Amino acid sequence: MARKAKKRRYSPSSGSDVESEMRRYKKGTAKSGPKGRGGRVKSRKQAIAIGLSKARKKGKTVPKKAARTSSKKTSKKRTAKKTTTRKTTKKSSKRKSSKR
Repeated sequence: MARKAKKRRYSPSSGSDVESEMRRYKKGTAKSGPKGRGGRVKSRKQAIAIGLSKARKKGKTVPKKAARTSSKKTSKKRTAKKTTTRKTTKKSSKRKSSKR
């Protein structure tokens, strides 16, 4: 049996967007956030992510962003643990103001 040809995950043109963003990062002119107000890009991963998001906006073939996993179950467990294990003890400490 012949193997099925896999579909490309990223289009070749999306690679060029990432490449140009990496050049800007290396040069020190890459900015993050809306209109560059987030400051300078400090990591390679951040530069790659910006390049991919620009390619996505242009409509090029790029996989979707990884969906954030909701941690509702873990947060309920954490709050339950906090209420059972935490003891309410108040320490009353008064600060003395010393004028020098």
